Amino acid sequence: MSSSTTRPPRFPLALDQVGRGVAAAPKPREPLRPQRHLHEAARDARVMATPQGLGLDSALVRQRMVQRLRAEGIRCEPVFAAMGEVPRHHFVDTALAIQAYEDTSLPIGHGQTISKPSVVARMVELLFDGRSARDTGHLGRTLEVGTGCGYQTALLARLAKRVVSIERLRPLFDKAQANLSAWRMDHVRLVFADGMLGHPPNAPYDSLIAAAGGDELPAAWLDQLAVGGRLVAPMQRPGGRGQVLVVIDRRESGLVRTEHEAVHFVPLKSGTV
Repeated sequence: MSSSTTRPPRFPLALDQVGRGVAAAPKPREPLRPQRHLHEAARDARVMATPQGLGLDSALVRQRMVQRLRAEGIRCEPVFAAMGEVPRHHFVDTALAIQAYEDTSLPIGHGQTISKPSVVARMVELLFDGRSARDTGHLGRTLEVGTGCGYQTALLARLAKRVVSIERLRPLFDKAQANLSAWRMDHVRLVFADGMLGHPPNAPYDSLIAAAGGDELPAAWLDQLAVGGRLVAPMQRPGGRGQVLVVIDRRESGLVRTEHEAVHFVPLKSGTV
């Protein structure tokens, strides 16, 4: 990172290397693209200005981001608290760090981008909505599919009793491991594995969140969702009509599905690379 930033002290991170959105309005909007084409993300990173000249380690710059999220309709206080604490600029390349608190996705290498803050906030908000976890202030046992650079993992670590995060791309797994090693997160486990299989050893999960979408939700995710648990993931509408955020609630009587905003995530893939 640049000399203007200060890394927090290093602490051990519990690891397990196992074989490995924007609210719909009456007026139609373009789908959320949390992981846009890399040339678009790089272009925006070059032209956008440093946020008000504030130091990137200043809590004020993160509060400005939170204020924008409030203005856009996010209403989840635990999400605001977590996003006000986690330094997003630690999770992007040094050359792009000054753009970390704008509502834009940025390249993180290996053909991937870090999702826009508004998309991350909305998906985590959906995990809280309408559940007892909203009253207790935490998400319980949480499975994240798609660790990426580890930013959302760091947020979930402040919101969940335990976090298991799976990444299928080895270079990104290594990147997230390095990024997260600066904080003590004994309740977080990073797993290099096929995310479509979930992670049975720590199931069932009270919350499950995914950063890629397919035509159907993997059966393993549904099987590993606890009674009273909630899943939030992008999914294709029938007939190829684009992706939406899908929420699945497991109740004693069975699974209940609801659809939310239109989104555009990378395809869900199996295997490890």
